[in-house]
Amino acid sequence: MNLQIRDPRARDLARQLAEKPKISLTEAVIEALESELQREREQVPLAERLAAISNDLKAKAGGGGRDLTRDEIDEMWGHS
Repeated sequence: MNLQIRDPRARDLARQLAEKPKISLTEAVIEALESELQREREQVPLAERLAAISNDLKAKAGGGGRDLTRDEIDEMWGHS
């Protein structure tokens, strides 16, 4: 199969990538695609990243707190 890059911007980016290590345009495209696929595979889902942040903040906060009452929450949001 033959790969043709018709978009001028895509072609320019591929050329820039190929110039650095002096590789062919085809090899530059292959490396860029492999790199992006690897990055996608290693990406931690947002829910997991937020859970880690939440757990870290809970650990830093320590104990001793208390739950707010419904009235306190309403007052805090200006619904009193």
